[in-house]
Amino acid sequence: MEKILRRLFDDERLTAGETRRIMSDIARQKYPDAQIASMLTVFRMRGITVDELIGFREALLDTALRVDLSDYAPIDIVGTGGDGKNTFNISTCACFVVAGAGYRVAKHGNYGATSVSGASDVLERHGVRFTNDPDCLRRSIEGCNVAYLHAPLFNPAMKHVAAVRKAIRVRTVFNLLGPLVNPCSPAFQLLGVPDLSQMRLYTHVLRRLGIGFAVVSSLDGYDEISLTGGFKIATDRYEQVFDPQRLGLPTVRREELYGGDTPEKAMAVFDGVLENRATRSQKECVVINAAFAIQAAEPTFSVEACIARARESLDSGAALWCFRRFVELNR
Repeated sequence: MEKILRRLFDDERLTAGETRRIMSDIARQKYPDAQIASMLTVFRMRGITVDELIGFREALLDTALRVDLSDYAPIDIVGTGGDGKNTFNISTCACFVVAGAGYRVAKHGNYGATSVSGASDVLERHGVRFTNDPDCLRRSIEGCNVAYLHAPLFNPAMKHVAAVRKAIRVRTVFNLLGPLVNPCSPAFQLLGVPDLSQMRLYTHVLRRLGIGFAVVSSLDGYDEISLTGGFKIATDRYEQVFDPQRLGLPTVRREELYGGDTPEKAMAVFDGVLENRATRSQKECVVINAAFAIQAAEPTFSVEACIARARESLDSGAALWCFRRFVELNR
């Protein structure tokens, strides 16, 4: 590691093979925490290249418990987190809307780190028990179109850096890796990022991985489509900035997306959306995110057609049925 650190301090870039070996050695606990922290600090200050990020990703997947859901060609919907907005569980809501529209979803998630309620928090509060049993996951995706992969059950290598991440208390390369290490390697992905530099990074990475994708970012810093203003979409086919009003959608006030200051309040908003009794702003925010996830899987569909499919899923109760069945199957 000393040689690697000297190279990094001299502003050298590493190859994917080198970062893959480094991550593998971290998983084998070959480095002291101080050296790991130094490396993470370098990447935090100068940024990370596509090759470096891919190498870290490959090493984490080498040690991950993999699950084969390829027969279902699933979609993952995830944000990087850390945008500091403390919104309600928009991505998780969108998963069930997409499922209600007839698509298979394999959501990779965790407990909230920078918000009151992450995906695992809100699902666990509904009585969901997490599993890494492939048969249970397949039964879930077949029974309600959704399987949930709780990250700590699949990525044991991450526990070896938990203490360092907690000690330095800033976002690191491991925050960037979370959306890229879904252990089922989904066929499609909607990925939310808080800024355009991350959008460029992930767009290049996802193109290299060869999956259908849409990377989304609100221009005011949300790592999802917030409808609080303009937002940008980058896919494997196009890049475009959208205005909510041009899509017939409201411009949302920030406080309308707030998830509250307790997990219970965040869960209440989540339930309100799926039960179709939330505010229009809350529902439309979920609908638009679900719409672009559908378009990632259906690239020939117009944005308007995808919005219509997502809205029908929510309004008809199909999304709610998928969620309730999901809870039944995963207790």
